[in-house]
Amino acid sequence: MDKLRRVLSGQEDEEQGLTAQVLDSTTLSFSTRVKWFALCFGGGILCSILGTAFLWIPNGVKLFAVFYTLGNIAALSSTCFLMGPVKQIKRMFDPTRLICTVVMLLCLILTLCAVFWWHKRGLALVFCILQFLAIAWYSLSYIPFAR
Repeated sequence: MDKLRRVLSGQEDEEQGLTAQVLDSTTLSFSTRVKWFALCFGGGILCSILGTAFLWIPNGVKLFAVFYTLGNIAALSSTCFLMGPVKQIKRMFDPTRLICTVVMLLCLILTLCAVFWWHKRGLALVFCILQFLAIAWYSLSYIPFAR
């Protein structure tokens, strides 16, 4: 909106560099960031709950593992809206939480491998439990002195 006001009032800065133009056009307002965070996080929780519901239908372990993993990925990526994707990745691979990040990502990948390539439903359930524990450990790594 500020850019529109500058253009309409004739105060447009012609000397703005390409990097500044790209950053100006890709930034989100705080309220937009919070809305997308809530939407993505809510979608992740919904996928996880839906996956848990699939666990109770016959032969639903495959759907459970897929929806539970997608829900965790969506909930994890929702924080990218709050702090930005680059800062999120830098914090994920910070030396203090490197091990829990690697374990968490490995559990996400191994869950999908157990379902689609190895066709081991019991192993997929074990990896889903490990996924839950790894994400809890990852979340606790953001609390000081909780590591």
